[in-house]
Amino acid sequence: MKRPGGDQVIPRPSQVWVRPYNPWRELDVSALGSVHSVAAKVNEFASRFTPLPPREDAQISAVLIGLSDGPRGAEVILTKRSKHMRTYTGEISFPGGRLEEAESSQEAALREAWEEIALPPHKVEVIGELAPVTTSFSRTHIVPIVGLVDLDGENLANNDEVERIIRLPLVELLREDTFTEEHWGQPPTQLQVFFFYLDDETVWGATARMLHQLISVVLA
Repeated sequence: MKRPGGDQVIPRPSQVWVRPYNPWRELDVSALGSVHSVAAKVNEFASRFTPLPPREDAQISAVLIGLSDGPRGAEVILTKRSKHMRTYTGEISFPGGRLEEAESSQEAALREAWEEIALPPHKVEVIGELAPVTTSFSRTHIVPIVGLVDLDGENLANNDEVERIIRLPLVELLREDTFTEEHWGQPPTQLQVFFFYLDDETVWGATARMLHQLISVVLA
């Protein structure tokens, strides 16, 4: 039952409105029970979705949303950023980072996953992209690359950038005491912010927006 969300400090403004109910409460969540059913939904979405180009002043990044099968169905691989990092210290994120020169989003996501958690690129079957997410403050344009990860006999490893690796069942994100939607400030500059409160961590920001999008795509 424990869901404290850890000790992360959230920089909330003075004006916050909290959605009073869980939007997934009445939905059939059986599609989250298999990584292959999740992959089919993502592939269907990616095949008909045309992403908008980034702003001219945006920094382009890519992340890997790695999916694997677990005891409770489809799982997603997350990392906790090291306390030694200059930005987003201690936050929960996907493996990823900025594109290097002449590098595609897919290449960047796979490279970063190898550098951050020692996940070999040949162990990832890319199945598609989700809609890009643009951060509100840094204007970073993030491309989410979704892939099936073969973890059979594979030991993921932390490094200087990563304090912890988390394999999280997607169905756990739908618990009544886990998801919260908040609106910060007032229109027309009001921000919609998603939170997933786990037993010992809080997922929010761009990572929570991508998780919210993934679940919404799978559950239609």
